[in-house]
Amino acid sequence: MKFGPQYRVAFRRRREGKTDYRKRLKLLLSGKPRLVVRLTNRRVICQVMGFDARGDRTLASADSKELQRLGWKGGANTSAAYLAGYLCAKKALKAGVKEAVLDIGLHTPTKGGRVFAALKGALDGGLTIPHNPEVLPPEERIRGKHVEEYARSLSPELREKRFSELLGRGLNPEEFSKHFEEFKTKLENL
Repeated sequence: MKFGPQYRVAFRRRREGKTDYRKRLKLLLSGKPRLVVRLTNRRVICQVMGFDARGDRTLASADSKELQRLGWKGGANTSAAYLAGYLCAKKALKAGVKEAVLDIGLHTPTKGGRVFAALKGALDGGLTIPHNPEVLPPEERIRGKHVEEYARSLSPELREKRFSELLGRGLNPEEFSKHFEEFKTKLENL
């Protein structure tokens, strides 16, 4: 009796669109820990992961919720991604990790995006990660200068409406870069 071609069911995480196993295998074959950056609408999560046969081990971790507990008022934007990468790198150095490879998962790599802001933060924090400098966001964007310029260009009513979340946290959008600098100095001293 002859049967038709065999159909092989893909792994569950591949079917759900959560893991690209080919990309993961290439990253694991490097033998280096991975700087894993994951983005949601309200959070930026950075982790340095080491491989173990029983499952990945988290060597260091930082996210935007932790930044808020430390006093960050800026939300989960490009600046927060930079600061989360910076804090994660500081923790990784304390754990003995000096180099890593970037793992952005299924995110589409966009030049100057939040994923690459987290990478820049990790680089500035002291980790060695192979990268192309062209994809990193400019310093002005990381520091939030564009937020300040945009807030200044709006009428007072529109400013209240567009920046209600920042104003509710007690942060004046015209002083965003000042808050960023103060918070980064605080992280350097941790």
